[in-house]
Formats: sequence, structure tokens, C-alpha cells
Amino acid sequence: MNKIRSSSSETPWSPKILNALNEQFKDASPRTILNWAYESFGRDVVMATGFGTSGIVLMHLASSLRVDPTIFYLDTDLFFPETYALKDRIEEEFGLTLTRVHSGLSVEEQSRQYGKELWKSNPDQCCFLRKVQPLRKFLHGKGAWITGVRAHQSNTRKEAGVIEWDAANNLVKINPLVRWTSADVWSYIKINELPYNSLHDKGYPSIGCMPCTKPVEKGADERSGRWVGKNKTECGIHVKKNS
Repeated sequence: MNKIRSSSSETPWSPKILNALNEQFKDASPRTILNWAYESFGRDVVMATGFGTSGIVLMHLASSLRVDPTIFYLDTDLFFPETYALKDRIEEEFGLTLTRVHSGLSVEEQSRQYGKELWKSNPDQCCFLRKVQPLRKFLHGKGAWITGVRAHQSNTRKEAGVIEWDAANNLVKINPLVRWTSADVWSYIKINELPYNSLHDKGYPSIGCMPCTKPVEKGADERSGRWVGKNKTECGIHVKKNS
């Protein structure tokens, strides 16, 4: 298959093209979608992970393909120790070298410039500085990125497609697990005996930065432990428009 470039005048990524691709892949397996992504974009596609369960599945699938995937994570310096430990274990067990993407702004410098514990006073700005801006910089010039977004995760993600145009970052966004449920993801992890964040066993279905992640009651919305008490459900990297 010829490699596709999202910036090419021959492939404008119109709604018609995206709709056709989503129809083509609506019943496809994540492996099939990943194969298409790597065959179509080659080295111009990268995979994001926040070390959640969906990311574990995608990294395991990517490591089994005959590709040398670029997989990156946005290091905010505020991860739980368990998350950093999981990162090291994944690299060892999956045979991957993950790319660390960082804002270049330490937590201490952020405190000096914007005030102490910005995640409390202005969590949107904190996320923008530590996640959204570094992501935009890293994705600049890329053709596509692969994410673990699933429609069942929250109301803000329920309209997500398998293949979308990411206007905020000016490239194609590919969500191979978009139709999977949490049960689907956990089934894959258990069957394949994959590592996962130990905090999931302590009431944390979705894990982000330490100051902004709390455990939830069993059966609660998957992302209800993020930014508790704030009018906020997303960090900003998966919304249609970013500030």
C-alpha cells in the first residue's frame, strides 16, 4: 500500500474520505487498524500512551507487529510512582524504547512563574503547559497519531471515530480501540497476562497526575476520579479545540 501523507494535496482528508475509512474499519480488529496505520503512514505515525489499560493493549499489539513503532508519553513530572514503575516494566517486557516528551518546564519553575500548585488554582492552564503544548510541538510535521481513546470512557469521547481529523494538531488521529469497552480491554490484559498499573486494583480506573487523580467507588464512571470537584473532564489533548 502506498504511504499516505495527510498534508498531501492528493489526500485532503475530507469528511467524505474519513467517513469512508470509518465505514471500512467499523468492524475491523485493532490489529487490522494498526497494520493499516503503519502501512499508510510509515514513520510519520506515532503512538501516544498515558500507561492506562487501553495503552497497554495498543503497545502490546504494536510490539507484535513487524514495525519499529515510535511510542511516546507526556511526562508531566507528576505521575504516580506506580506509573513510572510500569513504564520501566513495559519497556523491558515488550522490548520497547518509549519516547519521553516533556514541556521543558519544571514543577518548581512553573510554581515561580504561575503560582504554587497551579493544578488547584487553574488546572486547565496546568494541563495546557505540561501536556497540550508539548504534544502540539511533538506532533508538528507528523502524519498521524494513534491513541487509546474509547467511546465508552466518557460523554466527551462517545462520538469518537476510528479515524478522525485532529484539527488542533493538524493531522490524522487513529483510535483502534474506540469501540472496545473496559471489559474488552481487561479481558485482553488478563488473557495475555500483561502488566498494568497496580493502582487499578485500589479503585483508580483512570490514572493521570497525582494531584488530580482520586479513587472512585466501584461501578462509577471510568473517568470520574479525574479533577474531582472541578468543571473539567479532559486534560485537553483529546478535545476538538484547545485553547
